Amino acid sequence: MLTRSFYPGGRPHSLLGFGAMRLPVDEQGKICYQQAKEMVDRAIAGGINYFDTAYPYHQQTSEAFLGKALADHPRDSYLLADKLPVWLLEKAEDVPRLFHQQLERCQVEYFDCYLCHALDTERLEIIQKYQVLPQLEQLKKEGKIGLLGFSFHDKPEVLRQALELHHWDFCQLQLNYADWAVEDARQLYELTVEFGVPVIVMEPVRGGFLAQPPQQVADILRQGSDRSMASWALRFVASLPNVSLVLSGMTTMEQLEDNMATFSDPRLPLTEEEQKLVAQAGEALKGLRSIPCTGCRYCVPCPMGVDIPEIFHIYNSVKLFGKGLGGYKELLERKAGADQCILCGSCARACPQGLTIPGLLEKVHLELKERLEQKK
Repeated sequence: MLTRSFYPGGRPHSLLGFGAMRLPVDEQGKICYQQAKEMVDRAIAGGINYFDTAYPYHQQTSEAFLGKALADHPRDSYLLADKLPVWLLEKAEDVPRLFHQQLERCQVEYFDCYLCHALDTERLEIIQKYQVLPQLEQLKKEGKIGLLGFSFHDKPEVLRQALELHHWDFCQLQLNYADWAVEDARQLYELTVEFGVPVIVMEPVRGGFLAQPPQQVADILRQGSDRSMASWALRFVASLPNVSLVLSGMTTMEQLEDNMATFSDPRLPLTEEEQKLVAQAGEALKGLRSIPCTGCRYCVPCPMGVDIPEIFHIYNSVKLFGKGLGGYKELLERKAGADQCILCGSCARACPQGLTIPGLLEKVHLELKERLEQKK
């Protein structure tokens, strides 16, 4: 397993990190403990030593799962990252309360990496209002936090504000060749280079989208090799000089094995010719219209039962691949379709991508309903 280091003293960590946001679940949406535990054990055996979780993942059960799963391994054999749910802060005293609750959930006495979760304009104001950073720096002095960073979902101008606010050890950004081509990921990355802040990559496969990209994109990449589509996406971000670690939210053992194979290959960096192919793939994506939902599920549960991530997944599948329409019919039948939206806006406020979800749901419903009527 290839390694890099942004840790004090040069402590190495695997270049591939295990993100605990998309663990295997059962029909009720609960983590399949045995299956997920086998993946954690296999990851460690394969050389992965960085694990990332957060307060809201899997309806607040990811931390406890990871704590239990990692308890069988020596504490100094892995690095554990967790995140402060900034949106829950109502007073300064909430910072240590939540922090120690997370330590207890994870069954550890310290976090190797701790992040202010999903900073944006509003949350930058919150961390200043409640003196979050001085408190976290104190925890760092006490040995409760190794490195202090933040994850981010907003515009470049807001990232600049965040980077100017504090001397961060690292930041976590959504980077992938799709966002590089059609969004502002390149600008975000270049800001981290300017400030000299190492990057941990999240969503390198764009919520699984780049593991099965549209046919025209796949055809371009296959000109270079028969590697998996996911490996192209992972190698793209791993080739960026300021990237210290790439997180992958893996759901199956097959995904884990494929990712580990990618990060065990010394040919990991993209060649010049491969970089050209990825650039072409990015250009091809510009010509396609889909909804940039990563399936993070921050927008659910919806008070009306609308399965927002699944609706967007179906829409993108229909739009880009011409399949999946039957899934929307099933959602309508069980009253979980976009037609149930009452425009309350709670989903949009929770979306780290800044999507105008109510308006998108209306658009999606009209398009998919029309397609269903055409099939009758």
